[in-house]
Amino acid sequence: MDVTGASPEAHRAQRADQADQATQAIEAVFRIESARIIAGVTRIVRDVGIAEELAQDALVAALEQWPESGVPDKPGAWLMATAKHRAIDLVRRKETYARKLAEVGRALTETSPPEYSEDPAADITADIDDDLLRLIFTACHPVLSTEARAALTLRLLGGLTTQEIARAFLAPEPTVAQRIVRAKRALAKADVPFEVPYGADRAARLASVLEVIYLIFNEGYSATAGDDLVRPALCEDALRLARVLAGLMPREPEVHGLAALLEFQASRIPARTGPDGEPVLLADQNRAKWNRLLIRRGVEALHRAGHGPYSLQAAIAACHTQAVRYEDTDWATIATLYGRLMALTPSPVIELNRAVAISMSQGPAAALPLVDALADEPALKGYHLLPSVRGDLLERLGRAAEARAEFERAATQTHNARERHLLLERAARCVSE
Repeated sequence: MDVTGASPEAHRAQRADQADQATQAIEAVFRIESARIIAGVTRIVRDVGIAEELAQDALVAALEQWPESGVPDKPGAWLMATAKHRAIDLVRRKETYARKLAEVGRALTETSPPEYSEDPAADITADIDDDLLRLIFTACHPVLSTEARAALTLRLLGGLTTQEIARAFLAPEPTVAQRIVRAKRALAKADVPFEVPYGADRAARLASVLEVIYLIFNEGYSATAGDDLVRPALCEDALRLARVLAGLMPREPEVHGLAALLEFQASRIPARTGPDGEPVLLADQNRAKWNRLLIRRGVEALHRAGHGPYSLQAAIAACHTQAVRYEDTDWATIATLYGRLMALTPSPVIELNRAVAISMSQGPAAALPLVDALADEPALKGYHLLPSVRGDLLERLGRAAEARAEFERAATQTHNARERHLLLERAARCVSE
């Protein structure tokens, strides 16, 4: 026993507890800071794959040192500085020292390694927003498939592991891992510059960025397959990305339009499922469960939005959140907004939604011809919401047998177990008089 009176076992237990606390802190900090670290390192090495490896190296260094030395006062800055110094070392080894160091020096103020007394945060604040923006545009480059862009975005910007991404999209982990590896290789092979494009290129690339964030949110909001209707964690990741993008690009109206849309949609998530995870239709939702803070955030973002597709969808979502009761919903305005959206970006899915709004404002008889006109649309082949909407209209018109057949057809087309159960329940309730 030492002079403090503590036994060796107590010392070991204390050290183990310190190590466990340090590990938990590292994991939490890395999840938050990983995107910024990868972005900052990519500016030096110009390769997102290598940058991610160097960020992981910094994480390993923290796992080795922090349990002994303790968690630094600025853990994110420590990780950033460590990763950047390793990046500089790599550049020095790969290129002629003088030439490359001069190039790096123009973009980076050298700092001492984190164990020295100098502040490791000194070189990370000036360009962090620009670096994050560059990383977003790189991860969502159109040279990649939509699936690859989504996986790489969640990996680099969402901080998700391959296993978490695979679980989110119900895909085999090896498939997702290969998708991420191939995406990094494709970016390197295409020599995609680590930059924010301008002019027409910027508009095209921004559309790709918004599409990926929207896709990630939608997969969480209404899962295309599996046993759960909603995956809130995936919605949270997309919402966080939308907020980051809005902060980085405050003068882009459609960025705020997307942020508003996701805020409004996310506000309704607590009411979309029942106690056992079963779907709850909009008409039956307990609106007291809607998140008022998210609705306020959505309204604020909508005030900064424009008149593009995401902004119009946000305006539609706002109509729903402003209605105290389902019966108070301004369906006529919603139908008009869908008409404007249809004129801007023609789509059979938008037309189907417009038909639903018309059915609520003018009656099912006015909407049924619009839905029937979509029957041969190739884009809606196998789309379960088409027969589901038609079944609802037929049920409201008193054509129970036809409605039942439509609900049963819709049930065979969905891959989500919760939706299938709901559709079969609706089919069972359609009894001919």
